[in-house]
Amino acid sequence: YALHLRKVTVSLSGQYECSLVTYPLGTKAGSIQLVVAAEEEQHYVKEVQLNETLEIPCLGNATPENLSNYPLKWLVEENGSKEVLVAKEPSTAEVYRNSSAFHRERIHLGLNNSLKIFPTKLSDDGKVFSCHVVYHPERTRKSSTTVRVLGK
Repeated sequence: YALHLRKVTVSLSGQYECSLVTYPLGTKAGSIQLVVAAEEEQHYVKEVQLNETLEIPCLGNATPENLSNYPLKWLVEENGSKEVLVAKEPSTAEVYRNSSAFHRERIHLGLNNSLKIFPTKLSDDGKVFSCHVVYHPERTRKSSTTVRVLGK
C-alpha cells in the first residue's frame, strides 16, 4: 500500500500513519514524518570591470552534484522580461537560444556549465542572469546573479 500526494506544498508536512487490520492477528501500523521544504533560490551579486570577462557559476559557488547529468538553462532578466540564453540537455551540446543580437557572440557556456560573458558592457549592469537545473521532473534548483559593471 502506498500514499501518493499530488501538488505537494509545505502545508502537507506532518505525521502520516497507515493502519492495516489483519485477521486473525489484529492491527498493524506504521508511521512516517514527512517534511516538505520550500525550494529556495540563491541570489548573488557579482561585480566586473567594463570590457572584462564575467563568469557566473551555475547554482552559485556550491555545486555538489555533477550538473552534466541534468537539463539546465541560463536566462537573462531585464525590464521584467526573461529570455533563455543557453539550454543544455545531458550528454548533448549546448543550444544557444539568444534571439537578440545584443547577446549573440558574447555569451558562452564555460566549465561546469558556468555562463561566460565577454566583453562586458555598461548595458549589462543591473541584469539578472539565472541558472535553472531540472534535477527531478517536478524539482528545479535556481540560482540568480545580478551583475554590476564597474567603469574604469
